[in-house]
Amino acid sequence: MEQSKLDRINELARLSKTRELSEEEKREQAILRKEYIRLVHNNLRGQLDNLRIVEPDGRIHKITPKSNH
Repeated sequence: MEQSKLDRINELARLSKTRELSEEEKREQAILRKEYIRLVHNNLRGQLDNLRIVEPDGRIHKITPKSNH
């Protein structure tokens, strides 16, 4: 996410502490927050997908999702 968007998220958060945001500002804030959350989620998913366990004997295996039985 571009720094300008992060700055805008923070600016809107500061504004909301001092006054009521306009409807347009609220919509903008919601859009920016959704984008930020999606990026954080995708980043975390990528990190988790690349985790590997190294056993004491040197074997390496990928972590698999827990099945829901």
